Amino acid sequence: MSEHTDKGTATGAAAAGAAVGAAVDVEAVPAARARQLWHLLEPLHALLYYAPEVFEESAALGYDPSDRWPSYFPLRAAPLGAAGPERVTSAFYSFAPHMVAEHIESAWQVATSQQVLDARLRGIDRAYRAILGDRVDHPELAEAAALARRAAEAAGTAGRPLAAANAALPWPEAPHLQLWHAATILREHRGDGHLAALLLGDLDPVESLVSFAAMGAASAERFESRGWRPEQWSAAVARLAGRGLLTPDGTATEAGLALRRRVEEDTDRLAVAPWQSLGGTGVDRLTELLGDYWVAVLSTGLLPSESTLGIGKV
Repeated sequence: MSEHTDKGTATGAAAAGAAVGAAVDVEAVPAARARQLWHLLEPLHALLYYAPEVFEESAALGYDPSDRWPSYFPLRAAPLGAAGPERVTSAFYSFAPHMVAEHIESAWQVATSQQVLDARLRGIDRAYRAILGDRVDHPELAEAAALARRAAEAAGTAGRPLAAANAALPWPEAPHLQLWHAATILREHRGDGHLAALLLGDLDPVESLVSFAAMGAASAERFESRGWRPEQWSAAVARLAGRGLLTPDGTATEAGLALRRRVEEDTDRLAVAPWQSLGGTGVDRLTELLGDYWVAVLSTGLLPSESTLGIGKV
């Protein structure tokens, strides 16, 4: 199967997106819709880190399949090329640097970034076919893929390293792979913008997690997966308490909750531009189309019920 054929560039897409966005001003998409679409698209992307078919492809390259982290880091970082720990830590932001280094320093000795990119497409192809069956060939999926791709190609990537790296990859041919690729570009576009919102809120990597846990996005135990040591977590609690954002026991104050709401609203505002290319009617249609695939993915039970992303909580 030829997986990489369409060579559209991120620069051209951004310019086209700006022009289309201006054309649909009359039915501008509210920023809040960006969060709803993220909730629908994130599970379609996140299969990359949980689907057994992707684990099998990663294991065939030589990555340890007994835990998801040895493959997670190269699978997500591969669009950046053979990036070292410093670049990956910067782009991923909320992972402890020692955890990134542990997995990334050896990742490119196991396989090249191109081998990882090829493996992740093979794994997602197999996973989508296993979950969706003959729906991968239905016109509704092709329509959803076309709409999502249109939004992804309108996503500006200036100052957004992970979105830019994914947008620079060739588009797959098959509609279900185009849908996954578009979901990946759009979630990384949102994620890059989220980091800007965290920086504006003066929240460093570990503080971003501590403050998110404090507002109830997920349990503190769930955030332990990001690798921060207990003393680093406690120090972040103390720093945020000193700013009046947390109580000494780690509970969010009104000021802390207000800051996190501002971060999420800023994230929505920074994420909405690609959706303007579809206008309200296109966004409504994509939302309608995605529901079936969202349910199918969640029904597999592959994705965790509690996420560090706070989906369903924010």
